[in-house]
Amino acid sequence: MATRANLEEKLKVLEDHLAAQDESVLAQFQERLDMSWIFHDTALEGTVLSFHELKSAIDRDVVSDVSLIPTYDEIRAHKAAIDLAREFAANKKKHPITVELLKRLQATLSPDDAEVRDGTWRKETPVHRLYFHDIAVPDKIAGEMKKLDDWLQDPETRKANSLRTASKLHFKLMQIFPFSKHTGKLARLGMNLVLLRAGYPPAIIHSTERQRYYEALKGPSLTLHNLMVDSLENSIESAIKLFAEQRTGRRAMA
Repeated sequence: MATRANLEEKLKVLEDHLAAQDESVLAQFQERLDMSWIFHDTALEGTVLSFHELKSAIDRDVVSDVSLIPTYDEIRAHKAAIDLAREFAANKKKHPITVELLKRLQATLSPDDAEVRDGTWRKETPVHRLYFHDIAVPDKIAGEMKKLDDWLQDPETRKANSLRTASKLHFKLMQIFPFSKHTGKLARLGMNLVLLRAGYPPAIIHSTERQRYYEALKGPSLTLHNLMVDSLENSIESAIKLFAEQRTGRRAMA
């Protein structure tokens, strides 16, 4: 795992690459990043998307197969939630991250979900589920979410190291598991919102790390933190490699 100093050095290299690009290249890079984010995040939830499904949903191509409409809708909702997180992270007013914001993100991820619509939390503990760590019983969720909100707005939390805050938010949400649907996506989105606000790219946990991720959720929280830092380092290094290869290609053509 990278030290924070090494991570900051690599981040500076990436920032230099980004500063040298024109708007069209940056737009292409962000689309590619978002597709990777959605692909791996969805794979962690047990669904592997094809490139065609991702590209068609994001580009809003005409859907010839009506059976794909639910898949496309879910991809678009995920993309809309990512856009909302980016917009919030970029706001210069630095509004606090709150449970209300997390509920807005969940409503964007699951616009037709009854729990979101009714303003309620998960009412049952699912018997068959992807995640096998211990989660809060339903009648404790409201109290745990209040504690989470207090923690998020605590001045000490807001002053704390962003990497620690990001991984702790992720861990806390997954222990509470407030919604029946998409809590995993929400927890990773909340983590990445903290990282984006701090100037980092998203930490995309790859589908190949799925088993490691599931085990990390069983605790302690430092295990998930280390996985997040490894994923963040991989995101930065992959972006640096991409821009370096593009620059080498342009030089070869000159």
